[in-house]
Amino acid sequence: MLLDALESQLVLVDYQAKLMPSIFENTQVVANAVCLAKIARLLNVPVWGTEENPSRLGPNLPEIRALCAKTLSKMHFSAVEEGLGEWLRPEAKAPQGNARSLPKHLQKSVAPERNMIVMAGCEAHVCLMQTSLDLLEDEFDVWVVTDACSSRTERNRDAAFDRLAGAGAELVTTEMVAFEWLRTAEHEQFTAVLNLVK
Repeated sequence: MLLDALESQLVLVDYQAKLMPSIFENTQVVANAVCLAKIARLLNVPVWGTEENPSRLGPNLPEIRALCAKTLSKMHFSAVEEGLGEWLRPEAKAPQGNARSLPKHLQKSVAPERNMIVMAGCEAHVCLMQTSLDLLEDEFDVWVVTDACSSRTERNRDAAFDRLAGAGAELVTTEMVAFEWLRTAEHEQFTAVLNLVK
């Protein structure tokens, strides 16, 4: 199955100022996360952020925070425990109208469900992994962008990828996401996206 921009949302997990200096390959990881978020915004894919214990770890880096529609401050390692699922799958609104409205089976939903959750962040073996596992349990499709994720050690990062793949998450890269969201070189944003990934 390929990613579909119309069914996707991007979650950027804990790219926090006090944490990032100790993260393995942090410069490239942040660059890929920023690239992903910029592509998402070009293609109208919602972008959400999370921050773990920001009073201790600081806010997300400004370049990450600026690209997120909203940022969830949390104390649980899994953002799902603190309401991320409600952001990703808001409750459907009751149909409006009166008895003469169209029957339910003819009413069109206001917005399609966006169950493809593209995840990137730190630390891969803690907050990113626990959030992703909870989203899988809540029946979202989870895609983990490996080159935009890391931990303080390479071993912890790789162990997280192994566990996530075993649990049913798809492991992808920034460019895989970009070109699956585009699908064609004829897409109106193709040149803009190509310039971001080069």
